[in-house]
Amino acid sequence: MLSYIVRRLILAIPVLLGVSLITFILLNVVPGDPVLEMVGKHADPATIERIRKQLGLDDPIIVQFGRFIFNAMRGDLGRSFKTNQPVMKMIMDTFPTTVKLALTSASVAIVIGIIVGIISAVKQDTIFDHTARIIALAGISAPVFWVAVVFQLIFGLKLKWFPISGYGTWKHMILPAFVLGIRFAASIARYTRSTLLDVIRQDYIRTARAKGLSERAVIFGHALKNALIPVVTIIGMQIGGLLTGSFLVETIFAIPGLGRLSILALSNRDYPLVQGTVLFTAVVYTLANLIVDISYAFLDPRVRLQ
Repeated sequence: MLSYIVRRLILAIPVLLGVSLITFILLNVVPGDPVLEMVGKHADPATIERIRKQLGLDDPIIVQFGRFIFNAMRGDLGRSFKTNQPVMKMIMDTFPTTVKLALTSASVAIVIGIIVGIISAVKQDTIFDHTARIIALAGISAPVFWVAVVFQLIFGLKLKWFPISGYGTWKHMILPAFVLGIRFAASIARYTRSTLLDVIRQDYIRTARAKGLSERAVIFGHALKNALIPVVTIIGMQIGGLLTGSFLVETIFAIPGLGRLSILALSNRDYPLVQGTVLFTAVVYTLANLIVDISYAFLDPRVRLQ
């Protein structure tokens, strides 16, 4: 397994380089000048030129990209044009908030999604199953920003159960966690139901029932573990996305996480901060997918990572 992990990490290097290169090119071809964002449009040309030289923006693009990659390999993502703080420090200051929101959302979604998916599969084509499938479809289809606004209006303004924005106490995490968790739970429920229905039709499940095992023992002791393998893939990808910053939700609820930091970096044309957050996001996604692959071997002994 160690050789598999090392090989996957080596294969991730060109992916991370490609993501960094595409981001770098896009930032340099879009209209606008980050120096003007810093000093204002009325600054004299000499000042603008001096700042561009100080920041290295007058160097050829290939030189700028090479410098960024060389520094990134040493853990240095540069300094923010807007605040002059180290980009890595800004990411590390906001990432714990995103982790807290992601884990809270994922916990709610996994519990709800798997339970609903199991019940729907066991009670196939019943009223509960049809209702759960309709709700799951609605949860996947509803835009996140719309759900966020509805939750703010109902549970924040009308019922006054939770704060509608901000960050500080556990109450501030409830609404954004459920907004993110609804879509996540709907996907998990659908995949759990689908895979569990496939598994319980297998011969070894019929054999387990023929031995006189209870339905609970058949489902939880034999079927569920194998049915969860594709579900783990969805969970891993979703958690990877949550960990890299839920842009809309963090912005709507004014949560100082990685997603909101990325939006501010884009609006301010803060090149080092944008490049740093994108590269960090790619690394988190890569690690999340690696963890998902490794988890296969623990869920199914037939899976061998080579």
